[in-house]
Amino acid sequence: MIPTRPKALGVFLAMVITGLGLAPAAGASVSWLVKGHGFGHGVGMSQYGAYGYAKHGQDYRFILGHYYAGTSIGQVDGVRIVRVLLEISGGDVAFSGATSACGQALDPGHSYEAHRVGSSVKLRSSAGGAMADCGRKLRAAGRGRIAIAGSGTYRGALEVVPTDSDAGALNVINALPVDQYVKGVIPNESPASWPAAALEAQAVAARSFALSVSVGGNGFGLYNDTRSQVYEGLGSETASTNAAADATRGQVLMYGGEIAETYFSACSGGHTESVQNVFFGPSIPYLVGVPDPYDFYCPLHDWTLKFSGAEISAKLGSYLDGSLKKVVVTKRGASPRIVWARLYGTGGVTKARGDQLESALGTYSDWMSFVKQVNGKVVGGAGKGTAPTGPAGGAGAD
Repeated sequence: MIPTRPKALGVFLAMVITGLGLAPAAGASVSWLVKGHGFGHGVGMSQYGAYGYAKHGQDYRFILGHYYAGTSIGQVDGVRIVRVLLEISGGDVAFSGATSACGQALDPGHSYEAHRVGSSVKLRSSAGGAMADCGRKLRAAGRGRIAIAGSGTYRGALEVVPTDSDAGALNVINALPVDQYVKGVIPNESPASWPAAALEAQAVAARSFALSVSVGGNGFGLYNDTRSQVYEGLGSETASTNAAADATRGQVLMYGGEIAETYFSACSGGHTESVQNVFFGPSIPYLVGVPDPYDFYCPLHDWTLKFSGAEISAKLGSYLDGSLKKVVVTKRGASPRIVWARLYGTGGVTKARGDQLESALGTYSDWMSFVKQVNGKVVGGAGKGTAPTGPAGGAGAD
């Protein structure tokens, strides 16, 4: 998933406030305003929208049912283990807290290290003494938690395997039960101060996502960042978010007998989007666009970026022929984010997807419209070069 989470939003805004596109170009006769709504892909649950529903008295079951239409809450059987890539280490991986690894009894108070030799991993003492040949994988486990030097303390076990893409590197992986994993996700995806219902909705969504979406990595199925969901282990846990995880222990969203793929993002702009219009794959019955009435709590519910004519043409250079004359949106989604648009340049007409425009321009979402100004005056109008922005969702600001 893309970096669109409430916890990171304040830092992100501070970084971009003087960044690309916000400063007007001195002396430019042509400028563009890009007006938009929301932060992130907009598929599935809107985290700020969930916050709004919780703030107005709805429980987590209602919240999940709203954003994932037609799903039901089920219970997973037994202990489900997930594997999360913490880092790719260019050297030895030091750890402590383990009572065993590679068939050797260890002292949890001592440090040890994983060392790569060719395509295998060796267990060594902290002084570098050889202890065991672990084959393709070193697994170190102890009393329910493991400390990894330079990374932190995590529940579960440490697994280390050679990195396929780098002859000298090691994949550092945390293997643990999904209910413990969720405790290290919730506080990094939603503020711990949010209402319990919002945190419980996040818990079920995080658990469902972890068990339904795999990146198919070498020894792991999840990343520890927004490519999957943000996971920072034991040190990030809080009492309120752990309570949300415990209150929903084992609960997942189900659809058609399978665990639902519960995508989520920070805020939708007032209406979520259908998955096929964002990821350009097949439609999924429970990932359809729905109204998001409390999205106005999000600081990026509405936003505007300004570019000079030269800036916007340069940023769109990979998709544009010449200098930008106008943008015509040819297809919008349910929210309505841009699905496809035509770019009219001085050298000809090209087309681009909404996500491509978002990435090239560095906007917050692909729900946007384009306003061209010449000498400070709007030219073209909403029907020429842009499509109307559609429903704005909630009204006002917090």
